[in-house]
Amino acid sequence: MKEYLIQYRPFLQFLGVFLLSYLILVGFYQLYLSQFNAADLEYDGFTNVVALQTKVVLEAFDYTIDLRPSTFDPSVIVSVGGRSIVRIVEGCNAISVMILFVAFILAFSKGFGKTLCFIAFGLLVIHFLNIFRIALLTIGIIKYPEYEHLLHGTVFPLVIYGTVFVLWIIWVTKFTKDVSKPTTA
Repeated sequence: MKEYLIQYRPFLQFLGVFLLSYLILVGFYQLYLSQFNAADLEYDGFTNVVALQTKVVLEAFDYTIDLRPSTFDPSVIVSVGGRSIVRIVEGCNAISVMILFVAFILAFSKGFGKTLCFIAFGLLVIHFLNIFRIALLTIGIIKYPEYEHLLHGTVFPLVIYGTVFVLWIIWVTKFTKDVSKPTTA
């Protein structure tokens, strides 16, 4: 048993750090969300920020945007030209994706400064990609309403999760090389 623990130590260490950091971050996020009363249709502040920033992007594309609270769930309704197009709910704010990203990076951490910088960079990439994702989804639904399910359910999740995967690959291949191993020429 001891030799298995030694042999699989790197994997077990990765798994332990990943799970622990993921659970801690999810716990803090749930604590944050508990401040808002879904029964009273309250949505969290970060979801509101995402809605406001999405409005800015859509207005840059020359759309007239109105944001209003939903009357049937805790979400923000994005209306274009007086027509309700999308709802931005808590799940649209990408925090859960960010938590998954951070937990993975921490599990492969190779130094505080480098890790912190890459986490900050990755969170910004994910956040701004998410804003553009919602804006483009809104435009896509306006122009191609028949593809709403494909855009929302497949294309845009693929884009955001694909980007997170690419960030993970960059982190593992470019920033976490084991300096104790000699390189070959």
